[in-house]
Amino acid sequence: MTKKLTFVLFILTLIIASSAKAQLPSFADLTEKLLPSVVNISTTILEDNPEGTQPETETLGSGFIISKDGYIVTNQHVINKAKVINIILYNNEKCEAEVIGEDKQTDLALLKISTPTELVPVIFGDSDALRVGDWVLAIGNPFGLGGSVTAGIVSAKSRDIESGSYDNFIQTDAAINQGNSGGPMFNLKGEVIGINSAIFSSTGESMGIGFATPSKMAQWVINQLRRNGKVTRGWIGISIKPALNAEDGILVTRITENSPAQKAGFMAGDIIHKFNTIPITSATNLSRIIAESAVDELLNFEIIRNGNTENIQVRAAEMPEIIEPKKQSEEENESIDLPLQPAPSPLGLEISNITPELLNKYNLPQNSKGVIITNIEEQSDASTKGMKEGNLITKVDKKEVLDTISFNDYIKEAQNENNRPVLLTIQNAEAEHFVAIKLR
Repeated sequence: MTKKLTFVLFILTLIIASSAKAQLPSFADLTEKLLPSVVNISTTILEDNPEGTQPETETLGSGFIISKDGYIVTNQHVINKAKVINIILYNNEKCEAEVIGEDKQTDLALLKISTPTELVPVIFGDSDALRVGDWVLAIGNPFGLGGSVTAGIVSAKSRDIESGSYDNFIQTDAAINQGNSGGPMFNLKGEVIGINSAIFSSTGESMGIGFATPSKMAQWVINQLRRNGKVTRGWIGISIKPALNAEDGILVTRITENSPAQKAGFMAGDIIHKFNTIPITSATNLSRIIAESAVDELLNFEIIRNGNTENIQVRAAEMPEIIEPKKQSEEENESIDLPLQPAPSPLGLEISNITPELLNKYNLPQNSKGVIITNIEEQSDASTKGMKEGNLITKVDKKEVLDTISFNDYIKEAQNENNRPVLLTIQNAEAEHFVAIKLR
């Protein structure tokens, strides 16, 4: 009886294993069809070194063909500051690419190559139709290996990783590593539904959390780059965040002076309930919708102000360009006799990463997080608001401060938005509190 039972269990195990194996998909046929549309990208960039010279370094990335006449999509950070951009096709043909246009805000770039090879363009799919749990394939050039395929599922949608104003990423557990940036993410129909753009990792390698820019957003940007070489966005001049109850709508936190929104009557504290009669619950989606509006287009908002429903019409303007500070030329630097002084802090304070020495010096808990104020200027707004040396800054505009790099990035965001004030979360010996500080 025991032998019979063992034999029956063995047969059942084989049947179950065979059945489970039969249900798993094979991506071989699909991969064979898609690989010719994916390219490897290597760039040569010039970087400054301490000796004052510029060494050449090489970066690697991925991209994909979108037309038979040689247009290629990749991430902007893959080709940023590149002196030479080389494309390696699936048949190992190598050719140089020119940059047609770049968009830093969505980290997308459009390139163009000329080749006698018959190119196989991708087909774009509808990223909005994706569901959490759907299978996806990522193809790219991880660590320079080239032509690598990984599979996974959609782990989440509409992820905001605080990389920009239009964060709306698809999260996946398909392995994405260095060199995959700019490569396509496909659904099982073989359609591009995302561009692999970022990973969350403590090691720099895949930890099963990758992010892709949705194809719906990417196509709008790509089409503008192809037509105009740049992206023109609609703008009304408001800063927004989700209301306490997301179902209520989006809270307007600030109005830019002399902006279309101010002229139309918007006020800080308004809650945007509908846009063109469509209910709005996502700040990211609303930012994208406004940005994708045409210049001079009349936009209709239904807002809630002091418990009353009102309608506001705003005519979109062109979004102002963010102008980066101009660097001094070598000739200008050579003419300066005095030693260069560090730029003054925009907040009037100096900060440092947490160290055991600083924790002991300021009698702070060993589990403290954020950055420590190590010096503060007299008469600065921070000083007059009661901030002191030894205070911990744990958040900027409610975004967690991990180190001085993240802190400075958040301050730069505020500087790029017309030097708007920032809301700091301060931790001292007594309690946590909030301080709004003006930038210089």
